[in-house]
Amino acid sequence: MSSSSAAEKVRASHILIKHQGSRRKASWKDPEGHAISNTTREAAVSQLKVLRDDIVSGKAKFGDVASRYSDCSSAKRGGDLGTFGRGQMQKPFEDATYSLRVGEISGIVDTDSGVHIIMRTG
Repeated sequence: MSSSSAAEKVRASHILIKHQGSRRKASWKDPEGHAISNTTREAAVSQLKVLRDDIVSGKAKFGDVASRYSDCSSAKRGGDLGTFGRGQMQKPFEDATYSLRVGEISGIVDTDSGVHIIMRTG
């Protein structure tokens, strides 16, 4: 089987919070990157932990939170990244996604893009 076979693909949604250390300091919410440039990694992690707690406790739905707070353009799809295989995402993101069961939400995942929480959806 090749690494692009359907059996080895996953589907996931995520919420990305960018910060000063992010490789690209702009997003659909902050096109000039002013807020992102002033956000520490620690502040981004704190915000993401609160959002994750709201989702896990049932106070909020993952897709609604992603649509409102994620710095990724996937926010318009409720954080849905679609399906992907190995080698298509940054390694920490890929490893975290493949380690989750369908419906499970990750802890904080650091990548060059920022900090994420990921929900495996398929």
